[in-house]
Amino acid sequence: MTDFKFVIVDPKPALCAVFHQYFEGLPHVEIVAARFEHLPVFDCMVSAANSFGLMDGGVDAAITDFFGVSLMRRVQERILLEFRGEQNVGTSIIVETGHPKHPFIAHTPTMRSPMEISQTDNVYRATWAMLLAVRQHNLRQEPKIHLVACPAFGTGTGHVPFAEAARQMSMAYRNFLNPPQQISWDLAMDRQLAIRYGGDFGFHYPPETTKPRPANATSP
Repeated sequence: MTDFKFVIVDPKPALCAVFHQYFEGLPHVEIVAARFEHLPVFDCMVSAANSFGLMDGGVDAAITDFFGVSLMRRVQERILLEFRGEQNVGTSIIVETGHPKHPFIAHTPTMRSPMEISQTDNVYRATWAMLLAVRQHNLRQEPKIHLVACPAFGTGTGHVPFAEAARQMSMAYRNFLNPPQQISWDLAMDRQLAIRYGGDFGFHYPPETTKPRPANATSP
């Protein structure tokens, strides 16, 4: 189980409808059709970030407008100190905002720089990293994070279809809620077969959420 609530927030009703389907039955989660600034309560806002802490586009720009440019500078200082200037996809750091009601953000890269990530497991990796970062914070530090507000990873600049983003995020959350009792190759292969992206075997399209693009197609 988890000691925090997971709120996925996005102003697009169509996206929220898809996320409702994939997260149905999972505990301590809510899908809210709104901008994060309109949420009455949250302890930690998740930044769907790039690896360099350049928070001037998409949801990151809204986060910077809400918390101030000084937050972006603090994020970049942490990236310089802890990651030597480039925070990998698959990591997440909890950064204090200085805001009395919303004290933290989780800076969580979904891509190195603005690019399409529709044929990657970046959404799963980012969600997994963020959930672990919040858990580690709550185990070690005060104040605790009780409510995490998170955008739908990859659905903007990343061009990840709504259903694929929902599939990967819900899978990460489900796995987080139900950790294995032991590690084995069966576990590793089951996880990879379920995620279907990444690894030495290349990229595979989950047929129920997206269709292959023609070989000669170019990125938008």
